Amino acid sequence: MLKDLVLKNRSYRRFYQNEVIDKEQLRQWIDMARLGASGRNAQSLRYLTVTNQEMCKNVFESLAWAGYLSDWTGPIVGEQPVAYVIMLNDERLSKNYFCDDGIAVQNLLLGAVEDGFGGCILRAFKEKNLREFLNISDDYSLIQVIALGKPKEEIVIEEMKNDDIKYWRDEKGVHHVPKRKLEDLIINEF
Repeated sequence: MLKDLVLKNRSYRRFYQNEVIDKEQLRQWIDMARLGASGRNAQSLRYLTVTNQEMCKNVFESLAWAGYLSDWTGPIVGEQPVAYVIMLNDERLSKNYFCDDGIAVQNLLLGAVEDGFGGCILRAFKEKNLREFLNISDDYSLIQVIALGKPKEEIVIEEMKNDDIKYWRDEKGVHHVPKRKLEDLIINEF
């Protein structure tokens, strides 16, 4: 059921590094992203995939992880992502990708979750580094990096208290994510 996939689709930051994702699997998930809606049907999103482990190390070193976990610098060796999808916008087709990136990344990650994998959307990255070693033309703007792998952590969704949006980890390493109540989100019903 779709709701089950949505509930499993969390921001996973630790992975089983020995569980590989092959290029064909990434292509299938990108195909799901491609099939989503697109503002004005511009379809200006483009993707760059990384599965080569040396290149994965380079991507990893260009990322900033989990801003609310100030004492954590990111996954350790053995728990790092095994693949990345770099989402780009082809500026020659459209300067405005509207909400296409959100639709596409949700479709991609739902596909990953359905196949027993998971990911984390990262928008904190060293753009110059990524452009340089991935040879990304200035025709493309970098939107986000999706880190992927077989999840190695437990994530719990819980009701938000006192408007505190910060996620946190307990002493067992369980990741807690506060969510607002549905009735707090619907401002009126007619």
